[in-house]
Amino acid sequence: MQIVGYHTGPNDPALLVATGGSVEGVSLEPGVELSYPLGDRHCAGAIDDGTHYPCDRPGTPYCERHTQDWAPTYTEEEYAVYLAAFAPATFKVGITRSWRLDTRLREQGADRAAHIHTATSGPIAREVEREIAAGMPEAVRVERKVASLAATVDSGAWEALLEEYSPVETFAFDYGLALEERPVAEIIAMGTVVGTKGRLLVLQYAGTTYTTDLRELVGFEIAAEATRDHQSSLGAF
Repeated sequence: MQIVGYHTGPNDPALLVATGGSVEGVSLEPGVELSYPLGDRHCAGAIDDGTHYPCDRPGTPYCERHTQDWAPTYTEEEYAVYLAAFAPATFKVGITRSWRLDTRLREQGADRAAHIHTATSGPIAREVEREIAAGMPEAVRVERKVASLAATVDSGAWEALLEEYSPVETFAFDYGLALEERPVAEIIAMGTVVGTKGRLLVLQYAGTTYTTDLRELVGFEIAAEATRDHQSSLGAF
């Protein structure tokens, strides 16, 4: 068995686990019990039409043969330019197809967001994004997102930013985590699911609350046996 992917977003978050070519989506809804002791890690291979094609190359989560080219491709359809906030005061700019805006924001784990411009095509939206990105990042590191898990958005800073624009629509998201303290960041797939926020998975295990980046789980084989010491040896991030 190998962890070969994941689904995030507003509906049916799941961990994808492959066995003998077949792929199963393991729910990451709150209350689900995970029991996946982690073994060796190597390339997760590829999934094509529901079938998993394994690869034993060492690159993770994917080797050079299975790494996709993420160069953006734009289409002649409506795009939204947005600002996203991650607690307490990390802000970014981005673009997405207008019909995917809510989903895209949730996939990133944004706490608040604002649709600030509508463009008739991807290239036009990208030009607007570039102008704004001169003073604001286009990406937020996972470490910053982990820090946001038990924090709240600095409303004053967010409102001050929005005063520079005329939002078409604003968003406020609640991922139902209700965390009083920041979870321990560790690569782990054991315990009771508290919830997900973007690609961050929050688990309770042995009395401690952990969070892990789902991308960091991709490629791990599921070990036949495990102890807490074995899990910890994989290293925190």
